[in-house]
Amino acid sequence: MKSKKKKFGGCRDLISDLPDSLICHILSFLPTKEAASTSVLAKRWKPLLAFVPNLDFDDSIYLHPPMTYEQRRTNARSFMRFVDSVLALQGNARINRFHLMGKHISDELWVLEWIPNVLKRGVSDIYLNVSSFWESFESKFYPLPQEIFVSKTLVRLKIQFDDGVNIDVEGDVSLPKLKTLHLDYFKIKTSTFNKLLCGCYALEELFLINLIWDEPSEPEPCCVTVSLPTLKRLNFCRFDRFDEGNKNVSMSFNNPNLVNIEYFDSIADSYLQVSFDSLVEVRLGLRLTTDQDFNQWFENEHYLFPKEKSNVTNLLTGLRHVKTLYLSDESLQVLGCCRDTIPVFDNLIELTVETKPDVIWKPLPAILKSCPNLVTLVFEGLHHIFTDRCEDEDGCLCRYRTGAEMEVVARTCLSSSAVKVLKIVNFGEISDDGDGDDDDDADDEDGGIVHGLKEQIEQVKHFLEKMPNLEQVILEYYYTSNDEEVMKVFNKLQKFRGVASANCKLQLISKNLSLSSNMSD
Repeated sequence: MKSKKKKFGGCRDLISDLPDSLICHILSFLPTKEAASTSVLAKRWKPLLAFVPNLDFDDSIYLHPPMTYEQRRTNARSFMRFVDSVLALQGNARINRFHLMGKHISDELWVLEWIPNVLKRGVSDIYLNVSSFWESFESKFYPLPQEIFVSKTLVRLKIQFDDGVNIDVEGDVSLPKLKTLHLDYFKIKTSTFNKLLCGCYALEELFLINLIWDEPSEPEPCCVTVSLPTLKRLNFCRFDRFDEGNKNVSMSFNNPNLVNIEYFDSIADSYLQVSFDSLVEVRLGLRLTTDQDFNQWFENEHYLFPKEKSNVTNLLTGLRHVKTLYLSDESLQVLGCCRDTIPVFDNLIELTVETKPDVIWKPLPAILKSCPNLVTLVFEGLHHIFTDRCEDEDGCLCRYRTGAEMEVVARTCLSSSAVKVLKIVNFGEISDDGDGDDDDDADDEDGGIVHGLKEQIEQVKHFLEKMPNLEQVILEYYYTSNDEEVMKVFNKLQKFRGVASANCKLQLISKNLSLSSNMSD
């Protein structure tokens, strides 16, 4: 007698013929809520959720706005109970991944109670992204469970709590398999921080965002050390509201195999060691503290103390082997104080500079001269403020005219530049207070090109004239959807043909158009 196969909708149910292990593997690719809903398909499917090794929870499926406050609170608690029920159903079954995305969590401590449960079941991947259901005016910084610091199975750990977490380890740290550690918004003592990293023997990727040093009101000088021979990627980003906690904190980096680093922080008390032998890419967002920033507009060369200037130089010297460098606008403020001590970046081939309306260009000549092999120069925005230094030779990169005959100031930092590709992102971005007024040029010979944009066009001409090795200039102009305005700008740029180096090509890219011209004709 032939066996009868179950059918769904008139079709034979081939999936139910698969082994339980394979079905569980298929279910592990689904959000856990959807995997649980498959239990209605047949009796055989009901117990399979207990053996699904990957758990992905997302409370967004419980939230269908608009909802009343009471409905949101009820749904938030229903979501928490659902996670409880799945973990209870699975008992002690092995689990590989535990991911939870919760935007309306009713109790963050409840979430932290799940961590020991999944750790004892051999979890290798934990990701928690939690926002509280309750609006709070101050962060609570819940303590992470101690079990998390001695896991023998964890490979990836990512934790982000809107209310913050506190890391306080009572004993030793031992995370022998951990390769990825992401912590966002957390408190930790410097001594605990050092102990934590010392226990991560295989770490390859370290992201530390919104870190707050949890120290006494008048801490003793202390040193934070990031020394991991296995580390390949480091993201160390603290925002300015935490700057006061940086006092008396020295930094030490010794990572011979680090390839990529993003470092956004105020100037540390000192940099005892900075050693990166294999760097390829750096994003640097070094900033002044509130006290240092207070005097920046007085054009005072001495508003950084010699020790602080030395600290910046020590950091830059440790980064000098990099090939691709991004400098934030805040970094320009810092480097403007110590441009005479910028080390040579022999390996640097691509430099990106972020400009903002309130940042001056005075460190850029020194930076360009310190990059003898630079191939690509990128500006994010082309904002510029005129200062007294614009009159000096190599005091700026701008097109400054001086004297009775209105001659353009010579810029040897441009004429000696090896740059072949110049790219301007956000070309045409005009600030409300710093890039000019359009009233004066509404009916001028340029067809109504506003003053601020006209200044940027003239600056591009200056680059074309003074940079002898340019082969390509790319302008990304996305601030208008009016193709006629784009053509006006392009026609203005085409008038500069013949001023550039041989075979230099210019490309203007807008929302609808991509225009190019050979500028050496």
